[in-house]
Amino acid sequence: MKRIHLHLLSDSTGETLEMIAKAALAQFEDADVVRHFWPMVRSRQHLERIVPELSSNPGLVLFTLVNTETRAALRDHCRRLSLPAVDALDEVTAALEVQLGEEAHGRPGRQHRMDEAYFKRVEAIQYTIAHDDGVGWDNWEQADIVLAGVSRSSKTPTSIYLANRGYKVANIPLVLESPPPPALYSLKNPMVVGLTTAPERLVQIRRNRLLTLNEQAETSYVEKDRVSEEVKFARRMFADNNWPVIDVTRRSIEETAAAIIRLHNERHARVKPEEKPI
Repeated sequence: MKRIHLHLLSDSTGETLEMIAKAALAQFEDADVVRHFWPMVRSRQHLERIVPELSSNPGLVLFTLVNTETRAALRDHCRRLSLPAVDALDEVTAALEVQLGEEAHGRPGRQHRMDEAYFKRVEAIQYTIAHDDGVGWDNWEQADIVLAGVSRSSKTPTSIYLANRGYKVANIPLVLESPPPPALYSLKNPMVVGLTTAPERLVQIRRNRLLTLNEQAETSYVEKDRVSEEVKFARRMFADNNWPVIDVTRRSIEETAAAIIRLHNERHARVKPEEKPI
């Protein structure tokens, strides 16, 4: 496949732009793409310093610049260099202006302002980090979501991803010889979700984990029958407690998190306002 250069220019952190580019590139297998990331581009002077790089590495320019002068200057440079330039939010913003009947404010980084939602995410991240791997079970009732699963079933990365979306998440590893705290079975506020995976895939993940730690590769931790027994134990617990289950075998962290958020929203939609826990 042909190699291309992808220039990502943003007047803020560039997080939104990176997510858009990642989602689009996922549609192309084995895409050979060299990314050039240019965040916090908020002046003509800064833009002028980037132009030589655009000229040296011609390719697609993807940008989110709300300042009209900077945006116009970038378009002019791209026309002069014969480079395709795409405003990642232009059509969405224009459509919203029509529907809302007002012009966009055009303020860089506005989505990252320190509002109530921002502090909610910070609180969620702090809670989630403090309640990883079964820690702090005595105040799990404060969580929005509790993830349960055997070792290496993506509990921690999924928890952190959800925390960045504003959800307080605790997670608990399920171990054959060590039953979880009784509090897990009497939670009222949080939704408990079971994460499961194919034993063969789990063995592979655990082997890779041991290799990165330079530990012995042949232990009961990666023994196929033992791992299968762990997975069955966990699935039986999920079924006995009527917890929703998500198979993460072929899911990315983002896909798993999206499924959990959907379950969480459906659960809250079923609960009448007066019945929702405080």
